[in-house]
This record gives sequence, C-alpha cells and structure tokens, in this order.
Amino acid sequence: MSVEATARITAVAGGPGGTVLPVLESAGPLAVRRTRSPDTAYARVTVVGAMSAPLGGDRLAVEVRAEDGARLSVDSAAATVALPGADPDAGPATYDVRLSVGEEAELRWLPEPLVSAHGSDLDMTTRAELAPTARLVLREEQVLGRHGESTGRLSTRLIVRRAGRPLLDQQLTYGPGAPGGWDGAAVLGGHRAVGQLLVVDPAFGEGPPAPRVLGPTAVLAPLAGPAVLVTGLAADARLLRAVLDEALEGLLKETRAHGRA
Repeated sequence: MSVEATARITAVAGGPGGTVLPVLESAGPLAVRRTRSPDTAYARVTVVGAMSAPLGGDRLAVEVRAEDGARLSVDSAAATVALPGADPDAGPATYDVRLSVGEEAELRWLPEPLVSAHGSDLDMTTRAELAPTARLVLREEQVLGRHGESTGRLSTRLIVRRAGRPLLDQQLTYGPGAPGGWDGAAVLGGHRAVGQLLVVDPAFGEGPPAPRVLGPTAVLAPLAGPAVLVTGLAADARLLRAVLDEALEGLLKETRAHGRA
C-alpha cells in the first residue's frame, strides 16, 4: 500500500535562543526532531526516516517555513533511499520539498544524499520561496545506485523564487527512460554522485563571486538574484560532499567579508 504523508517545520524568531519552533509535525515515514545545533544562532531540526521510503507510489512531502528573522538549519539523520515498490502498477513515488524563507530570515537545508536504488522510480521536486532579504543555503546530492548496482529512474527539479520572481528552475533526469546521453561524457562521464549547492544572500548584491572551476568536475557560477550555484560530480558521495563543503566554507567567508555576521 502506498503512503501519503507531509511533515511540517516552522521556525519563528524569538525566545532566549533567538529562534523557536512552534510547529514540528511528523508524518508517516518522516519524523522531525529538534537536535542540538553546533551554532547557537540557529535552531536545528533533523529529519529521521521512521520506515523504508519512498517506495513506488508513495507521496511524501516536507514543508519548512522560516518566518521573518528566524534562523533555521535542517538536516537528516541518514541518506534517503528510493526503493522499488511491491506494486509495479503504483507509478513513480514523489517527494516534494517546500521551503519558505521570510524577511531577514535564513534557512540552511542540508540533508544527506538521496540514493536511487536499482528498480526505483522517483520524482523529486524542491521549491523555495524567498523574501527579498532572505538567505538560503541549499545542498542537494544524488547517488545513482547503491554499491555494485545500476541506478533507478530519478527525476529532480529545483525551483527557486525570490521576491516573487524566478531565480532558478532546473530539471535533471537519470536512469531508465531518461533522454539519451544522460550517463555519457557530456553529462555524468561515468560518475555516480551528482550534487549542487545554492547560496542566496543579499550580500552578493555588492559583488558576486567570479565564476570559477572547483577541481576537475565542479564549477561555481554566479546567478542573478543575488545567488551562487555550485554544481559537481564525483565517483562517490564522500568525494562529492568534500567538494561542496569546501565551496560552502568559501562562500560563507565571502558573505562575512561583505559585512554580514
């Protein structure tokens, strides 16, 4: 039987810690828990998988709201593994992430990778709505197949709007049924891990970082917005994370250099 579930997180500025969490609503296989943050300026929530999901036909969603002035970091306890369902006629699973960031608020969306297991079929969409002065750090990583197996079908779409206007809209599809060449030299080139890091910060309006290559299979590109997108490939999840973490550290230093704490 397919599962339909939506977990909800809301962060509000206020309280002795700077940010409080009036809404922490778990659902189905998605359990949300407040956890200790290494940076006391941010409230931290960890998404814990309470059961195997998403499976074929599942409809899962996570809704996160950082209200005006709030600072929130959301991560996950482990990788999300897309698995084939028992019913071959159930259709693809869907996993929707809906993010909203208010004025002078900051959201860091830093989940563990999504693994597309052989035989799985998943459509994943991430939508972010940002106020003009909002800040967003968003990391997405996909691993195409578990060790020693080929990937399932995975379609991902990232849609970001700032001040009601489009900032980024991109879609990628891998695996069986994807357009030809998705695993060729011009796209993945034999790599199994692919990911991106998006940093949106008004500080970049004073002068965005220059485009540059980050190693042999990663690139940093400024976007109108102001925002920066880092896209990378790697042989495995560990190597990909190292590239994205190094890029994030550098970008956060640049925003601090522009006067933001």
